[in-house]
Amino acid sequence: MQEELIQFKLQKVWTLVDLPNGKRAIGTKWVFRNKKDERGIVVRNKARLVAQGYTQEEGIDYDEVFAPVARIEAIRLFLAYASFMGFIVYQMDVKSAFLYGTIKEEVYVCQPPGFEDPQFPDKVYKVEKALYGLHQAPRAWYETLSTYLLENRFRRGTIDKTLFIKKDKGDILLVQVYVDDIIFGSTKKSLCVEFEQMMHKRFQMSSIGELTFFLGLQVKQKDDGIFISQDKYVADILKKFDFATIKTASTLIETNKALLKDEEAEDVDVHLYRSMIGSLMYLTASRPDIMFVVCACARFQVTPKVSHLHAVKRIFRYLKVDFLTASSVHYALTQIHATVDGKTIVISESPVRSDLHFNDEDGITCLTNDSIFENLALMGYESDSNKLTFQKALFSPQ
Repeated sequence: MQEELIQFKLQKVWTLVDLPNGKRAIGTKWVFRNKKDERGIVVRNKARLVAQGYTQEEGIDYDEVFAPVARIEAIRLFLAYASFMGFIVYQMDVKSAFLYGTIKEEVYVCQPPGFEDPQFPDKVYKVEKALYGLHQAPRAWYETLSTYLLENRFRRGTIDKTLFIKKDKGDILLVQVYVDDIIFGSTKKSLCVEFEQMMHKRFQMSSIGELTFFLGLQVKQKDDGIFISQDKYVADILKKFDFATIKTASTLIETNKALLKDEEAEDVDVHLYRSMIGSLMYLTASRPDIMFVVCACARFQVTPKVSHLHAVKRIFRYLKVDFLTASSVHYALTQIHATVDGKTIVISESPVRSDLHFNDEDGITCLTNDSIFENLALMGYESDSNKLTFQKALFSPQ
């Protein structure tokens, strides 16, 4: 929280004043959240002071609020072009981005909870910059960023206003903006370096590196192309709709049952149905195989019936098959599934490393299969099978 308030002071976000007659102050509150990476591991704890913008009145506290943001389809096209041209895509994050935007309206907010000025407890802050939570904050930040890029010889996209292009002879630099998250890449490495330096001069940046996770997309950049997936997102929606323990399905839809209006059937919760459809629609960004069935089910969002809900649930059951397969492949080199005295257990990386005395510092994933089984042979295991049965202290292949 103190770090957030330090940013306010550096950016000169507000000034402490008496509340003028006829004006009212907007409340503020602290919002806490954990920032996670593509594996769901918490990498940072964040505290953000936001204004209670829902109390603002249109025409009094704000006017125009629209600000363009990148669509998931635009991100996919960006990555496809980068893969075609063979350049690396990088990402960066602007610290407290909205605080760089300047607002034109006269706005007053209450002092932040827990950080009231003991000498002037009745005073309020007059906001000069775009505080998080204000309706006009996204637009103010976009105008600040776009103006800065255009001043530095960038050209805004004709159709996609969140895409900025800079050409240097035969090379090109592409920048895609999603609020405070920015991805960029160039056919010339030096252009990326110049862009990083340019952004550092104007904004405080963080999380600069190769693109690995963006808007729910897990991105792997390799020599033979760029691969995207949404395994983490699939796990999240399976957990959200309580499908973690359901049976799997090998097909997306039953071929012998057509999806009809079925007006005489029982109605289902329309909010639940629409939420499930919306979650699946976002997944189609990396799963075109489910596009047709999801769109077929989306036609019945006005008055969904039991048969329609069952069809949507079958899609989730189908997704669980692929999720389990992807998980087993992901952990294949860091876990061993085995049976001990008739019970199924999972041996993780830590005990394998300590008991077998592996000398690799980067983890067992850098070992070849030959090296792994060579070490297993020292404990009496001599089969090439990857399924083991533990009987007391001995290994025997299944």
